[in-house]
Amino acid sequence: MAENIVKCTCKELGISYKELGDAIGFGTDTLRNVASQSKVSVQLQKAIELFLENQQLKADIKVLISAQAIAKKYT
Repeated sequence: MAENIVKCTCKELGISYKELGDAIGFGTDTLRNVASQSKVSVQLQKAIELFLENQQLKADIKVLISAQAIAKKYT
């Protein structure tokens, strides 16, 4: 069985259930309960997927800004 998305996300990002909940609009108790179960609601699944996508896009933007700064040095 695949690891619960709540546990996996918190572990991967090194954040607490509270930090994840604050970021996606779910309460800590809700996330704690879901983490102990195997069933995740569609809404929570989607919220976490969008949060992860947002985090990846922010990281990509930082890389692009760094690349742009380097390119400006040599143009």
